[in-house]
Amino acid sequence: MSQTDNAADIVPIKRPVRWHIFVFMLPALIVYSAVMVLPLIETLRLSLYNTVDGQPAFVGLANFKVLFGDPRWAHDFWNALVNNLIFFVIHMCVQNPIGVALAALLSVPKLRGVAFYRTAMFLPTLLSFVIVGFIWKLILSPIWGVAPWMLDLIGLKFLFAPWLGQSGPALIAVSLISNWQYIGIPMMLIYAALLSIPEEVIEAAECDGITGWAQFWKIKLPLILPAIGIISILTFVGNFNAFDLIYTVQGALAGPDMSTDILGTLLYRTFFGFQLQLGDRSMGATIATVMFLIILAGVSLYLFVIQRRMRRYQF
Repeated sequence: MSQTDNAADIVPIKRPVRWHIFVFMLPALIVYSAVMVLPLIETLRLSLYNTVDGQPAFVGLANFKVLFGDPRWAHDFWNALVNNLIFFVIHMCVQNPIGVALAALLSVPKLRGVAFYRTAMFLPTLLSFVIVGFIWKLILSPIWGVAPWMLDLIGLKFLFAPWLGQSGPALIAVSLISNWQYIGIPMMLIYAALLSIPEEVIEAAECDGITGWAQFWKIKLPLILPAIGIISILTFVGNFNAFDLIYTVQGALAGPDMSTDILGTLLYRTFFGFQLQLGDRSMGATIATVMFLIILAGVSLYLFVIQRRMRRYQF
């Protein structure tokens, strides 16, 4: 019998279809579609409609023209977008570098009380944004706050000002409050990335005489760049979805004089209405669509440009 005949007699093994995987994934898929996918699709659809004579009518991109072209809408939108960018930049320049530095300090082998420090610095992340907002409003209050008293103890009371009540520093103050609350997230992610570095790499660096901060900059930092990239994109998405803390500290009007207004608070006032302002579902959906496109562009830039360069650098 030839090899050709033997090959013809071989019957391919048919692997059974694993239907149970789809059965277990179905509940999660249904819930995710109900609370995420379908509302997103409806929002995108609603941004293309408007109410004409009491009936919904398809208007195409007219809502976007109003948002970008109408003086009243354009002023509020661009003000919120610029504030949102400042909000994001402060987080990138303050929260993430401090988180990396704290993670580097916690990863020092001879440091005592690591568990206590790690828990203490991560604890604000577990607090409700309502609690954080009201606590910091009390701390920074010029009437009954403890900030003037604490600054007076060290002779720096002249530096105190009602930061949350002034148009200039209000956005910076709220951003720093947000940094204080969420600094534990980049710290823990970087800390986990540092712990995952193989001991052989660290021992080889020590054999070459690379220790201390030089070891961190030359060895550890390049190895945790993927984790830093993930933290950066999470910061971007979280900041352009931000709403809760500013609403708690400054209210829906994001005062004073709209100086802390970001896209999330603008969306809230537009869609649901506030005080004498009536809600506009179509324009609210238009703002939400613009927010979605901004976040999509940022995530796509990271996935298809920055992450690929990181992979080439790593391997």
